[in-house]
Amino acid sequence: MPKQNFEEFTGDGAGEELFEKVFKLANYLESCHDGAEHSLGIELLSPPCANVILRDRNGRRHETIMLGSNSYLNLTTHPKVVEASEKALKKYGYGMGAVSLYAGITDLHKELEREIADFHGAEDAILFASGYGTNVGVISALCRPGDVIINDSANHASIFDGCKLSGAEIKIYPHNNIKRLEQILSRLPETQKGRLIIVDGVFSMHGDLAPLDLVTRLAGKYGARVMVDDAHGLGVVGPTGRGTAEFYGVSNLIDLNVGMLSKTPGGIGGYCAGKREVIHYLRLYARTYFFSTALPAPTVAGLIEVFKLLKEDKAGRDRLLRNVEHIKAGLKSLGFNVGDSNSGIVPIIVGDEEKLGMFHRDLMDAGVYANLVSYPAVRRKECRLRLCILSTLTVADIERALKVFEIVGKRNGII
Repeated sequence: MPKQNFEEFTGDGAGEELFEKVFKLANYLESCHDGAEHSLGIELLSPPCANVILRDRNGRRHETIMLGSNSYLNLTTHPKVVEASEKALKKYGYGMGAVSLYAGITDLHKELEREIADFHGAEDAILFASGYGTNVGVISALCRPGDVIINDSANHASIFDGCKLSGAEIKIYPHNNIKRLEQILSRLPETQKGRLIIVDGVFSMHGDLAPLDLVTRLAGKYGARVMVDDAHGLGVVGPTGRGTAEFYGVSNLIDLNVGMLSKTPGGIGGYCAGKREVIHYLRLYARTYFFSTALPAPTVAGLIEVFKLLKEDKAGRDRLLRNVEHIKAGLKSLGFNVGDSNSGIVPIIVGDEEKLGMFHRDLMDAGVYANLVSYPAVRRKECRLRLCILSTLTVADIERALKVFEIVGKRNGII
């Protein structure tokens, strides 16, 4: 069957029965066995660490080197984190049973918010039950019709969804194109005073950083607020791991510090840190906070220990950065295109979706797992593997993985 594209199964709503697109996709997947779609939905059969056991959609088990986990520092299984979580489980049970504004939070939730605020040098912080809901909730609460939101084109999907829900005018500039950002800002009417610039700190599909020194300078010049989603920068980027704003020395110029508790912290949820008045407003007007059950206490207890480790810089960040440089240097020497990564994310840009699917499959068969990224997450010409590097990878793990990349890359015509 000829290769079909993602958008061919979304339907246009014009005279098509609601489930027709669903059955078209099902028929296509049953007839196609080599596409990228079959690399999705892998089951993890062991803790998310450097060496894992996976089960693919055909039921086969694979012992692999893990290069696809966002838990960069492996804090999910850190003894102090696990111990704190177990204590909270015995005291509070495994769920909260209510939203945060009613009876859904404990002393642990308030302690975690204080830890996060202190970590960012902010006055207060608010916890959300999911990372996706954090961006949607913050943006849709603060922005309204008549306001304008300016986005980097590579921002996370949750940011764009929050923008749509807000009803504000949405403007987009090409990825990290600061000249275009200034053009947009300079042409805004003076009467449009509600202005918000949103960027990822680390762009999740690229691994590169937003130039926050330049972004904040333009925000000050044109009277805009700045929101940074530093999901992949938290605990990794900056002199003490406090993120992209710390890397550029502009932490005091960020109005909305958004972070995800599901990446380096290894848990689930998200947060926004900022001025006390702003956080209080979000508690009352962010719908994804107001209408979501609070994070489970065992997760919160573990996250408190995570932020203590991050504050003390005792979470293994130095090992992670060494591993990143080792893998980047090795891949470059083999001839792979790894882009401009400056974080725990290292892309391998392939540019051909059919080759990418085969590359990913062959890698897993050879004992290496990485994330497959194709349209609509990136443009088809920029489809890629996304490697998420772990601090607990050994030198032997990395050398073995590089050898596999060399063999499989040559076999699939990528190098």
